[in-house]
Amino acid sequence: MSHNPPVPDAPDNSEDGYHYQVMRRALDVIDAAEGQLTLDGLAGEMRMSPAHFQRVFSQWVGVSPKRYQQYLTLDHARRLLAERHTTLEAAAGAGLSGAGRLHDLFITWEAMSPGEYGRGGEGLVIRWGWFKSPFGPALVMGTERGLCGIGFAAETGEAATMEDLTSRWPKADYVEDPQALRPWVLSAFGAREAGTPTPLYLIGAPFQIKVWEALLAIPTGHVTTYAEIAEAIGHPKAYRAVGSAVGRNPVSWLIPCHRALRKGGGLGGYHWGLPVKRALLAWEAARSEAG
Repeated sequence: MSHNPPVPDAPDNSEDGYHYQVMRRALDVIDAAEGQLTLDGLAGEMRMSPAHFQRVFSQWVGVSPKRYQQYLTLDHARRLLAERHTTLEAAAGAGLSGAGRLHDLFITWEAMSPGEYGRGGEGLVIRWGWFKSPFGPALVMGTERGLCGIGFAAETGEAATMEDLTSRWPKADYVEDPQALRPWVLSAFGAREAGTPTPLYLIGAPFQIKVWEALLAIPTGHVTTYAEIAEAIGHPKAYRAVGSAVGRNPVSWLIPCHRALRKGGGLGGYHWGLPVKRALLAWEAARSEAG
């Protein structure tokens, strides 16, 4: 399946894609460093002037590079777990789950029936397109009922991302049609007013859908654990299976699997690469602080 270059105005925050690439390169430098780097040192590694580097980071996340580095540490993940740990039962009781307004995102969703899922997407038309996102190239897929897939290619590559998503529904008919998806993509990545609904069509096994529904209850800037998700869906001993279902979430970002951490505060895995997971958490935390 060949594809055209990413639609240039979808979403209408194309500079964010460049900013993410700068940040992604900076992550490698930060990871290799002993302790925090100075602004001059980090900017020099990026071959940018300190002022320009500071401006790029501040525009992208709303905080300084120094503060951003703090968000990218394991200690930050542990602090999130200690200070912004979401109890899913309380979130559900507050009306944050289900087909309605979910925290700061307007999402409506429905799930494919088990019988339909068992047919591997047979008879289903899935439209797809490549889009720029704050986290690198994003492959977005959707049916007439809503978005069914979002994958990030910054770490895995575009070919592998395409193969990954299409292999989940091998009997579906795939049609390249980014124009049809653009309104939902704009809403998903925040380029439109928050009230614009983003419909999701969850295609998965019943157990997986239960896990994804629990993930939808986690507010922005908060995290939970795999064990707590298992408890919330009524399978307290199935945390390993929960971890597998989290990893198989086909709609990254909107179904926030990046907010699931290990019990001790470790990041755990992430299907599209740990640098992307760290970027997602850092971006949310910084935006939350800036807001």
